[in-house]
Parts: sequence; C-alpha cells; structure tokens
Amino acid sequence: MARPFRFGVNMVTASTGDEWRKKCRKAEALGYDVILVADHLGMPAPFPSVVAAAEATERPRVGTFVLNAGFWNPTLLAREVATADALTNGRLELGLGTGYVKPELDAAGLPWGTPGERVAHLRRTIEKLDGLLGSDEHQPGALQKPRPPLLVGGNGDRMLKLTAEHADIAAFTGAKVAPGDSSGRMSHLTPEELDDRIAAYRRFAAGRSEPAELNLLIQLVEVTGDRRGAIQPVLEYIPHLTEDEALGLPILLIGTVEQIAEQLRAQRERYGFSYITVLEPVMDAFGPVIEQLRGE
Repeated sequence: MARPFRFGVNMVTASTGDEWRKKCRKAEALGYDVILVADHLGMPAPFPSVVAAAEATERPRVGTFVLNAGFWNPTLLAREVATADALTNGRLELGLGTGYVKPELDAAGLPWGTPGERVAHLRRTIEKLDGLLGSDEHQPGALQKPRPPLLVGGNGDRMLKLTAEHADIAAFTGAKVAPGDSSGRMSHLTPEELDDRIAAYRRFAAGRSEPAELNLLIQLVEVTGDRRGAIQPVLEYIPHLTEDEALGLPILLIGTVEQIAEQLRAQRERYGFSYITVLEPVMDAFGPVIEQLRGE
C-alpha cells in the first residue's frame, strides 16, 4: 500500500525575522507538512532558522535539507540537534549528506577529501549521533527517541547503502554530480537512471524491519497549459535531451495542476516517492497541487 503524500518546502533565501515568520506561516497556510532549511554558505543558518519556523507555525514539522556533514563535528552537532528538537517541541527532522560543493569547504577552511572519505565521515557522524542522542545520559536531551527522524540524501552505491542502514527517510535528488566535478553542478537523471538508483537502494534495504519513506527533491514547478512552450527555456541546460525526454524528467513538474498531480501519483507508483520537496521560489506555484493531492 502506498504511503500518503507529504510535502516539504526547502527555504533558501535569507530574511529578517518578521519576513521569515511571515513566509513560514504562508507555507503552513499553503498546506506544506515540513518547512526545511538548506545548509550552504550564503544561505540562512539551519538551526536558528528551523527553531524560528517552528515558533511561527503550529502544524508543520521542521528540518534540515540537508546538513553538510563536512561542516560539523558530530559531538557539537548532537548538542545542536537535541536543543533544536527540544525548542521545536519534538517537530525536528534531521537531514544529513556528505556535501558536494568543494568551494564551500575551501571557504570554511575545512578538508574536502575523496568521495570515500566524505562518506566515511558521514557514517561516523550518524553513528556518533545515534550513540549520543540515544543515551539517557546525554545533555541536553532530544524529545524524540531514540533521536529525531533521520533523512539521508545520496545517489551512489556507498551512499545508498548507508541510507538503507540508517535513514528513516531516503532522499533522492533525481540528479548526479558529474564525475570529477566539485563545483556543485548536477546533471539530471533520466527516468531509467532513477529506476536503477531506486533498485539499488531497495537491494541494500532488503533486510530492513520497516521500510523508509522515500523523498524526491523537485527542481522546477510550472503550472501551465502549454507544457512544450514552458520546457523551451530549460532545454539549453540539458542539450543532450530531446523535448519529450526533458518533459519526462521526474524532477520537473510542468503542466496543469491536474497533470502535475497525476505525474506525482505515477511517480509514487513507479518509484515509491511519497514525500515531495520543492524549493522556496516555487512554493506558491505548488500550493494548488498540494490541495489537489491532500489526503491521498
């Protein structure tokens, strides 16, 4: 049986306190279930932002999407997580990833490391958090036990295996970093490539006692009656794809509200994605789709 849909918005724009609270309340009114904050230099700091989001709202959960593990010492991170969980009255969801933008680590004076070293650091971070937050002796203590729900985002086999072993929520970007690229540029996965990544994850997760929730990050939402016209500006960024292939990308939602809702239903059936995250710039545009799918 398919999981019910759940919807998150990832906030990426710095705001004053009043502006932040206003847009978080707007996200709640639009029907978002989770208000999320990214972890990139030049964007809002995640933990004060999620605490402020929880204070401004009543219903949505709040979370990080996703913390760059390279920025964080695991012991200090456990203190941040526990404090944020307590201050949000147990509404926190913790998203973690390896980080994929080398210039950010360079700017922070932190080591970049090989892909294997970054995955190993993420594994150590998760295991340390599990140990600290799961202990009754750790102070401050998190409200949610043994810890807040953990979301891990990744695409390669090493990351998918780690996600299968530890994450309550498995997050997929529908894109991959080009081999050897550390600037943060991503290339979109075709539906067939995403099939392969989901299949790999399911192999690694075969022994789980409970299945994880599957999340997909959407890159574009455009509500329109002219799908082919709307895809034209996007094609210059994906010149290797035809118009039809571009319109078939799982992370692009282009069409009427009904067409987009049907695409998400079909993707839930094909891949298992029930938790859908959109980016702040399309928060308003996606609102009617949430209304269309609410309760399904």
